[in-house]
Amino acid sequence: MERRFGTVRSVTEVSGGSISATARVQTSDGPIFLKYGAGSPERLFETEAAGLAALRAIAGDEVVIPEVLDYRDGGGGAGEIGWIAIEWLTPSGGTITDPERLGRGLACIHSARAECWGWEADGFIGSLSQSNDLANDWAGFWADRRLRPQLHLAGFGAVGTSEQWTKLFNALPDLLSVAHADGPSPLHGDLWNGNVVPLAEGKCALVDPAFYHGHREVDLAMIDLFGGFSARMRDAYLEALPLAEGYEEVRRGVYQLYYLLVHVNLFGGGYSARTMHVLQQVLAAIQRGSLSR
Repeated sequence: MERRFGTVRSVTEVSGGSISATARVQTSDGPIFLKYGAGSPERLFETEAAGLAALRAIAGDEVVIPEVLDYRDGGGGAGEIGWIAIEWLTPSGGTITDPERLGRGLACIHSARAECWGWEADGFIGSLSQSNDLANDWAGFWADRRLRPQLHLAGFGAVGTSEQWTKLFNALPDLLSVAHADGPSPLHGDLWNGNVVPLAEGKCALVDPAFYHGHREVDLAMIDLFGGFSARMRDAYLEALPLAEGYEEVRRGVYQLYYLLVHVNLFGGGYSARTMHVLQQVLAAIQRGSLSR
């Protein structure tokens, strides 16, 4: 690394995610943010670098997407260390001071369009693989590339019955038909508040993406799942990009089920009850006839 970034003068651990270690590395050429881990999945950091570059190309001026300086994947072996080096952005250490700017910035990202659902390369959600095979049908993509793989890992017993999930899958074409009116948008893909970093300059940085082109409501559903965002951010987003009727009634839950299944598979059964609760809410909405209307 020193051949690339200059002499390392100090390394200070910083708070980060649960998958990789993170540090501020002070070099003779300036500070960098380093994320690293032994035994990380093959192509994990390559995928993150590509996702950040894709977001950076379309993000506009309201949010910051950090520049990737270099990366090396470890190849998946237990003793092989992979890493990604990213420009150092100074965090404010506080809360989001301009949530409207964040809302407008997210709307700007979602305003870009792609021709197909998915992406040119598969990726990861946390350490779990995430298929991004291109598709023309969003409901099929959401079922086959998102829900079914995670459901297979979790097993029916922990997160609902086979009959319940079959009812959901059968309803998806109607539930998600509005997505085709919106079209495929670039998604951050893992937009919880830990991946939104308030900066000293007043803007927010978006980090650790699980990038692909999907329905923009997916990012909003993740935001709503774990909270931590101001209503002012949502209002600014909706002023720029209003939502079709039915998001809160049913589509939000459909999208949140994916992230809940991921959490079951990454962190254990503590998320099983919440997954079943959201599944029951969605099925109840289907029963009432709250589909894409």
